[in-house]
Amino acid sequence: MNGRVTMNTLSRYWKIWRINLAAENLGYKQIPVTVAQDFVNHQVNDVENNYAQNVLLSYFHAEASAIDQLNSARAGLCLRCYVSEPILKECKKIASLFSGEKQFTYRDLLPFVLNDDGQKLIVLDRDGKTQLMVDDDCQIKPSTYKFFSVTVLQTFNAELQSGMSLDNWAYLQTKQNPELKKFLSEFGFQHLSDWALLNRTRSKQLERLSIQERYIVEAFHAVYRRDRQQQQNKGAKKCPDPTNAQLQEMLIYLQQHQVLINTSVQLMQELKQIAVQLRKFDIWSSRESLDIYDVESGTYVPRPDLSSSSVDLVTVEEQEFLQFLKEHLDTTLTQTIKQEVEANIDKLQKSKKYAPFAQKYIQGLELYYHQAMSLKEIAPKLGMTSWDQARRILNPGELLSKVRAKTVEQMLESVLKKAAEKGLTKIPPEANYLIALTEQIESYIDGEIFQEAAEEIRTGKNRNMSSVYAQAIRSYIQEFTSNCVFIG
Repeated sequence: MNGRVTMNTLSRYWKIWRINLAAENLGYKQIPVTVAQDFVNHQVNDVENNYAQNVLLSYFHAEASAIDQLNSARAGLCLRCYVSEPILKECKKIASLFSGEKQFTYRDLLPFVLNDDGQKLIVLDRDGKTQLMVDDDCQIKPSTYKFFSVTVLQTFNAELQSGMSLDNWAYLQTKQNPELKKFLSEFGFQHLSDWALLNRTRSKQLERLSIQERYIVEAFHAVYRRDRQQQQNKGAKKCPDPTNAQLQEMLIYLQQHQVLINTSVQLMQELKQIAVQLRKFDIWSSRESLDIYDVESGTYVPRPDLSSSSVDLVTVEEQEFLQFLKEHLDTTLTQTIKQEVEANIDKLQKSKKYAPFAQKYIQGLELYYHQAMSLKEIAPKLGMTSWDQARRILNPGELLSKVRAKTVEQMLESVLKKAAEKGLTKIPPEANYLIALTEQIESYIDGEIFQEAAEEIRTGKNRNMSSVYAQAIRSYIQEFTSNCVFIG
């Protein structure tokens, strides 16, 4: 919209959504803030719509005299009113993710993030991180209470605003709020048993499991979910442990799909391990908000047409980012396996002691990852004197460790570039951001690839090399062998 800003549009900067227990049905209420309204009328009423927010942000981050600090606090109050709307909306969206369980509502989430009553004037210290309060005498002193709305503002990069809007940044920060996430993990997930969690596994979650794990969940659904539906028809509520008869039926199902799990004890362990993964999965991108903000009524109303309603921008960004991670992880894994395998071959070729085995390295990997042979079994086939020699030459654990480290490094580089494009960070990034991002990438790729790959290596007899990593190794071996045949 071009031209002057309308008062209806500007009202977001002087009306704050805050908790109101008197509003029994909603638990929140929109309150006009006189100080913010006066500041909007005097400072941004005649500013073009595209620049109104920029003006307030420039005031808020200004470093100058006490008078300017007062204007900074007033501008900040306007922006705190503005971000209260996406904070409230995100709480309602999060609650909708758990609507089927009805264990809590969005009202339980509000105290964690909608904790700003709009009554205090707040500025930031010179470090841009510490919240300070401006009292009635315009004196600056440390704030005894930390407002989440101010946290949203102080972490928002105004210079890269085109990368992510303030609304979307507020959505993102709300669902990443540590206290809120702790509440969800303890209350939103932990009350579900492993069996209830597995029973309600959805397609988006299945996509993040390995092929073998998907078959296990399918077997669980084919047997346990079938029986569970019959139990619910008879009034049963709690999900009981799978019976031995159910486990045996699942084993038969898995055998028919060439998944080799030999005992019910082993199957129980696999099911519980998958449940652990499901508890860690990021659920935010799997749903859309179930309501929309109605400007005329000033409240949130159910979406009139879920099927045709446009997707929330934040959901789109998250889905794009997750898709970006997945696409780059597949490519990066292939590249790093090639780099590290070839580096190992080159190292063997330069070794006086092990040079004769350089040409047998690929064959050793083929025996290990394709035929699932142990190092003890591989040693005589490659003319090695012992298991220990086979371990020093092939060392699949060390190869896995190197591939993982290289994958983290290359994924981090790709993600940082993407994050900079989206306005989430600058290049080079701040140390804390870099550390947090590295931890997130490590957690992501471990869950997707390397945790299962490490477990395969640790397995003794009856090793089943079905992980994504093992498949990628076999694909590389096939490509390497084909190229060698072609060249020959």
